[in-house]
Amino acid sequence: MNLSEQLTNIYNNLAALGRAKLAMLGGAAVVSIGLVLAAGIMVNKPAYETLYVGLEKTDMSQISMALAEANIDFNTGTDGTSVQVPVGQTGKARLYLAERSLPNSANAGYELFDKVGSLGLTSFMQEVTRVRALEGEIARTIQQIGGIAAARVHIVMPERGNFRKADQMPTASVMIRAGAQVGRDSAAAIRHLVAASVPGLDVSGVTILDSAGQLLASGDDAENGSLNRSLSAVHTVQSEIERNIEKALAPFLGMENFRASVTATLNMDSQQIQETVYDPESRVERSVRVTRESQKSSQQQGQKPTTVEQNLPQGGPQGDLAGPQSNDEADKKEEQTNYEINSRTVATVRNGYAVEKLSVAIVVNRARVAAMLEEPVDQAKVDAYLAEMQTIVTAAAGLDSARGDVVTLTAMEFLDHQLLDEAVAGPGVMETLTRNLGGIINALAFLGVAFVVVWFGLRPAVRSIAGNGAAPDADAAGLELPDFSPAGAVGGPGAALMDGFGADFGFDSTDDLLAGGDDDSDGFNRRVKEGPERRLGRMVEISEERAAKILRKWADEKEAA
Repeated sequence: MNLSEQLTNIYNNLAALGRAKLAMLGGAAVVSIGLVLAAGIMVNKPAYETLYVGLEKTDMSQISMALAEANIDFNTGTDGTSVQVPVGQTGKARLYLAERSLPNSANAGYELFDKVGSLGLTSFMQEVTRVRALEGEIARTIQQIGGIAAARVHIVMPERGNFRKADQMPTASVMIRAGAQVGRDSAAAIRHLVAASVPGLDVSGVTILDSAGQLLASGDDAENGSLNRSLSAVHTVQSEIERNIEKALAPFLGMENFRASVTATLNMDSQQIQETVYDPESRVERSVRVTRESQKSSQQQGQKPTTVEQNLPQGGPQGDLAGPQSNDEADKKEEQTNYEINSRTVATVRNGYAVEKLSVAIVVNRARVAAMLEEPVDQAKVDAYLAEMQTIVTAAAGLDSARGDVVTLTAMEFLDHQLLDEAVAGPGVMETLTRNLGGIINALAFLGVAFVVVWFGLRPAVRSIAGNGAAPDADAAGLELPDFSPAGAVGGPGAALMDGFGADFGFDSTDDLLAGGDDDSDGFNRRVKEGPERRLGRMVEISEERAAKILRKWADEKEAA
């Protein structure tokens, strides 16, 4: 039977069923397909297990973004405080989140007061709870700074005493988990944040360190602050010079074909210069002092008269003659003028740095240099090319030979990336089966459901549509049994053989015997579906002796013919 005859037979069978049976058949097909699809979805739906519960909104957001970046499937609970991952992924997800310090909210903020009862609560417990809440809130705020994964704050509040002369100041210490550069850049901001959050806390009383044990900021030791500033300045200068070298060499060498390292020696000494400049040409008369002094003196002495005792030949002394006389007169004048000389005082404070020496080392991939040179490649050409690159590096890094700067440029063979290119050995068979055991079980269950639906649902429907026009099985080929069906028994070659088979058991006909206790519709459908071989098999089950007689009779008739 060709394809067109089969299609015609199917069409005729469908037309003979009627609208009601066709509707039932279509409904059965829709239900079967729906069951297969629903079973496939339900069976292949991965099972989830709880990862964390009681999370805050910030933790939920951060965990969701982290799991999405790691390509780990997850579901959030209806309450918005729980996260679920597929079965078997819990350990991996928790390790991945632990590397990023998630979840980082330990419910240590002001919500602690929600769990504290009012009865039996001492003042000490209230103070401890307040400090814990303050620490938790400050830690949450610090974690909001970009680049800081985790933070922990310890605050020491002084005890109040009535007999203490000096008040103790509060102190705080902060440990952060972040990169070295991020920690150094954020240390000053964190100190001011903590100091402003705690009453009476000074910025110098806040100490900050990272998870590697490096002290980032401390007010007790001033050298630590200057040391950190020096290291930061050196790192900044070296990084800037390395970036300049990369910008100069990357366009023609490629980033993977050279490595540059810079060592800088800086002078970070602070200088304070104060000078005073006087200008003698620019003067202003400030005061004038004039001193005058006048002095007069007169002295006169009379002459004694001559007596007899003097035995002078002349006469007596002349009374009108006077003695020695002297007159002195002096005038003195002093004038003093004070001038204000113009002066200028200049005070200069230098807190910058000066580059004392730079050392640059660059290693270039020899294979790349050889590829850029023309054939044949010899050492002289390589040296000349390296000399040109050294000139470029000297200009890009700002090197000064008078300052003692040194640049070393060498061409060497780089290691191939064969280790990275090689495929990683995959898991073994047993490991693969263990990992995919859940999927295998789901697939087998899906196949089982599909087989049951097709075997007990679609297969009988197809047989009902196709009728008896289907091709016989290969095992039944060549039997050439008579037609034991009702249609074939009426006037057919098997009619004489079937006569009396049902009467021996009290039935009017063989069909009534084979129908048994079936209702009319089931008996009709069974007679339509059954072929001669199946009817013969049922007859053998009912009475082997009677069926054997029929077969012997059928064989004798075939021999006589």
